[in-house]
This record gives sequence, structure tokens and C-alpha cells, in this order.
Amino acid sequence: MAESPRRARGRPILCPRCGELTTWESNPWRPFCSERCKLIDLAAWAEGDYSIPGEAAPEAEGGEEEK
Repeated sequence: MAESPRRARGRPILCPRCGELTTWESNPWRPFCSERCKLIDLAAWAEGDYSIPGEAAPEAEGGEEEK
């Protein structure tokens, strides 16, 4: 039997960045344990650390966006 969503929210979770135990409820940085971990993860996204390897997409002809 699956847990109710209300009950699951009170369970401790692991921070996806550092692995520290944290809670979902009353946590302004969820699912992270702190603002630091949230910002480190955001920076990793911005730098392309989570990109899927593959060929680069072809560039549009003309080099300019059409209006």
C-alpha cells in the first residue's frame, strides 16, 4: 500500500547535492538541505554539467533569428 502524500512529506530526505539528511516540510531550499547546496546545483546546471552528451545541434542558416 502506498503512503499518503501528507505522511511522506514529514519523512526525512537526502539532499541531492551533498547527501545530508533534511526534511521536505518547512524547508525553504527543498529538496536541498541549504541555500548553499541549492546554489551549487544551480551553477552546475548553468555550466552545462547536466547536459546529455551527443552531437551539437545544427546552426540555423543565415546566423540570425527570424522576426
